[in-house]
Amino acid sequence: MKILVTGASGYLGGRLCHALVSRGHSVRALVRRTSDLSGLPSPTHGASLELAYGEVTDYRSLLDACSGCDVIFHAAALVEPWLPDPSRIFSVNVGGLKNLLQAAKETKTINKIIYTSSFFAVGPTDGYIADENQIHPEKFFCTEYEKSKAAADKIALQAAAEGMPIVPVYPGVIYGPGKLTTGNVVAKLIIERFNWRLPGYIGRGNDKFSFCHVDDVVEGHIAVMEKGRPGERYLLTGENASFRHVFDLAAIITGTGRPKFNIPLGLIEAYGWVSVLIARITEKLPLISPPTVNVLRHQWAYTCDKAKLELDYRPRSLKDGLEEMLPWLKSLGKIRY
Repeated sequence: MKILVTGASGYLGGRLCHALVSRGHSVRALVRRTSDLSGLPSPTHGASLELAYGEVTDYRSLLDACSGCDVIFHAAALVEPWLPDPSRIFSVNVGGLKNLLQAAKETKTINKIIYTSSFFAVGPTDGYIADENQIHPEKFFCTEYEKSKAAADKIALQAAAEGMPIVPVYPGVIYGPGKLTTGNVVAKLIIERFNWRLPGYIGRGNDKFSFCHVDDVVEGHIAVMEKGRPGERYLLTGENASFRHVFDLAAIITGTGRPKFNIPLGLIEAYGWVSVLIARITEKLPLISPPTVNVLRHQWAYTCDKAKLELDYRPRSLKDGLEEMLPWLKSLGKIRY
């Protein structure tokens, strides 16, 4: 089977390419000329991987990449809570999906499109746990990224209603070994915590997110390719917990002390504004920005029961996932304990 993976050089996309190649699939990876390809399987080791240079915002390169493929994993996204020019987020996340759907129509050989959306497209869950029936209420958006994913979700669902063989999947907060991109925010916060640049808990610990290990999400994507029903939505989430719980588990696993105090979100937001000002000068994106703090003021908790039932999705516990990730970060020299 010939499979196209967009966003192949990213955190999730790279792990997905490895898993597909290991199963004997022929993978075509859509990457930019400037992409860091270190996360991809090496063709020199006999991996059935072909590089296709282009971008989801460049329709012609996307159409060429689709040629001869049977399945598309559309994992390309600009995952940033803040950018100086937010229109870039919409160009990639919304415009890129539109281009992909049109290219798939024109190619006429695509049997299934697995579209990697985000829990942000489902929306906040303040006071309850949501499932696939929730559509983003669109009353407010914490970030431009969230807004773009909600808009793209509408496009994907409309395409499904019109007969496109698309299956949207919604990962939670992905963590685990792999590239240290914005999409791997748990690893980045753990690094800050163990290097004492983040000495306390974030807020009061009443936030709640759905944490999912990257390799479980990859397995979920492949299960969708094999078993997922076109037009259905699948939450590939995991254990619902706060970042306070993440920090506490990390302390227990490493035998180190827990944070001794809470950092108020108002103070973190002020730091975020300063970070944004510095970012405009240095052109280096900040770890914390005011939109990030907006996210932390809400709950994002979900059930993945549907994926468990239909896809045999089996997410590991947060403790098990961190027990793997923390030694990996230590081996890279990113943390010490």
